[in-house]
Amino acid sequence: MYAFLLFLHSIVRWFVLASLLFAIYRAAKGWWGKHVFTKFDDTVRHTTATISHVQLMVGITLYSLSPLIKYFWGNYKDSITDLDISFFGLIHMLLVVTAILIITVGSALAKRKPTDAEKFKTMFIWFAIALFIIFIAIPWPFSPLAARPYLRPL
Repeated sequence: MYAFLLFLHSIVRWFVLASLLFAIYRAAKGWWGKHVFTKFDDTVRHTTATISHVQLMVGITLYSLSPLIKYFWGNYKDSITDLDISFFGLIHMLLVVTAILIITVGSALAKRKPTDAEKFKTMFIWFAIALFIIFIAIPWPFSPLAARPYLRPL
């Protein structure tokens, strides 16, 4: 089950990134082009938040089952100095939870804004901040914090 969750978490990451990039694109186009905030834009906003929440749930489940995380918390004094272990034990989790909170708040605020321009602007700013944090939190193959492949094999 652990290997499957790791694979699933790796795949859903791409859906989170794609949906965030698309939502930011739609928000920028709408905000700068002074477009009407359509039902489609609202669906993009909502779907992006939902995909992020699904990824969070998979990640929390993975976190609770991970032998690396169990080792981290069982040997905290020793493992906190190992960047690879402390990245997954603490840094990754804190950054991703923060980013998803930002997505959630941004989505809720955008939904409640009275004008189309404010909806697009709110969505753009909050989602862009979250995307920046997520880019830091992902263990890219080139990351100095913790390197993992672009896609985990099953």
